[in-house]
Amino acid sequence: MSGDHFGLATLLVLFGVVAFGAVVPVLPTGAAVSSAAVLARADHTWEVVLVVAVGAGAAYCGDLVTYAALRRAGEPLARRVGWLGDDGDEHSRPARLRERIEHAEIRTLLVSRLVPGGRVPVLLVAALTGYPWYRYVSAAAVAAALWATVYAAVGVLGDGLFDDTRTALVVAVGGALLVSAVPQLVRRLRPHPRG
Repeated sequence: MSGDHFGLATLLVLFGVVAFGAVVPVLPTGAAVSSAAVLARADHTWEVVLVVAVGAGAAYCGDLVTYAALRRAGEPLARRVGWLGDDGDEHSRPARLRERIEHAEIRTLLVSRLVPGGRVPVLLVAALTGYPWYRYVSAAAVAAALWATVYAAVGVLGDGLFDDTRTALVVAVGGALLVSAVPQLVRRLRPHPRG
């Protein structure tokens, strides 16, 4: 997404970055959506809707691939990462995550997308505990759309504050990285119950 022009190439790069980043979480996918929103707004404001749609679609596709792969990898993967013990404790971390998913599907999936490294554990728990595919598919679609909207809004706000597109891009990327860090920071600062 280099240059100051928004077009089909930008949307294709956005789709590729976000979809790949959803499967292999090494790319700042939120920053990609924010940057594309800055470029879209610089050309035509209505094109931000395309950024949200493409970002959400790519995130959704990546999430479906990840969920399917984790279901296939299953229990051996969970044992390898130390998530499943032999005690069958119903108060284990996977059991608590499964409860969160069931009580607030969309919120849990959205927050897991915002927290760096948070999505894979949530998807692993959902896959391992037999979370229904049809429920996941619908909740993930809404969460991906909300996620793309949040990051596009970061880009639009950054672009609205600065006249120079390049400055707005830098601010949007910084803002996107900050938005990603906030849930993790809140979790660390929140007092943990003693048990």
